[in-house]
Amino acid sequence: MTDRPQGSFFGRRVGKPLRSRQKTLMESVLPELRIDITAPAPVPLSRLFSTAVSAIWLEIGFGGGEHLLHEAERLPETGFIGVEPFVAGMAKAVAAIHEAQLGNVRLYDDDAGLVLDWLPEASLAGVYQLYPDPWPKRRHWKRRFVNAANLDRLARVMQPGAPFRFASDIDSYVDQVLVLARDHPAFEWTATRSADWKTPWQPWSGTRYEQKALREGRVPRYLELRRI
Repeated sequence: MTDRPQGSFFGRRVGKPLRSRQKTLMESVLPELRIDITAPAPVPLSRLFSTAVSAIWLEIGFGGGEHLLHEAERLPETGFIGVEPFVAGMAKAVAAIHEAQLGNVRLYDDDAGLVLDWLPEASLAGVYQLYPDPWPKRRHWKRRFVNAANLDRLARVMQPGAPFRFASDIDSYVDQVLVLARDHPAFEWTATRSADWKTPWQPWSGTRYEQKALREGRVPRYLELRRI
């Protein structure tokens, strides 16, 4: 078993049993899409993908894959690495990628911290984390993915000027990220007006978690931190 890096909180999570087709695709397709972090990262990193890409983005915790798939289809010359430990979400993404025959997506179904430690320095053009597990109870805030250790990891693998885009409907998490960014020498918050953090980046496909937040009366916030 791969050792867990300091500051990591996401092991594989199993929910309801998969349907027969999902199980078959997870057994036959996921091994082809999964990055192998036991081997050195390819040089250049674009060799991960079966199609030519000119930039690579990472999405940490893609849920059902709506945003990841939207971006991969919209930007065929950009490579996307999607990380999601929840088995049901990964199964949905694998089926959609297989159906669309996308060559610009690779996946990892375990801890995002392991991927960040594996990636080469300054290899990412951008990073998304959209509606991560909020761990709403104060005593659990230390389990939130965005922390000083993981900002260090992100800073190492992001190119200068690359954006880290973070969305959440949990005010305490948004505030926590802003404080961490303020105190981290490698990141700056790009907002210059309230609309910059009240409205999503464009074009924007949304996620099921955003729709749930809006239905339940919570207000999403959209932060963009620039790698200095």
